[in-house]
Amino acid sequence: MAYKISDDCIMCGACENECPVSAISAGDGKYVIDPETCVECGACAGVCPVDAPKAE
Repeated sequence: MAYKISDDCIMCGACENECPVSAISAGDGKYVIDPETCVECGACAGVCPVDAPKAE
């Protein structure tokens, strides 16, 4: 199941830089993950300072 970024996102950009498949992009007020591109590696969750990316 693809990861999804919660409203806890603080727009720091750490997850976008960590994603190996470039599935993460800046959205309106938070980063978003393209579920079609996400490979469920969890790299984004590992670097997020507020634990915003969650496995759906």
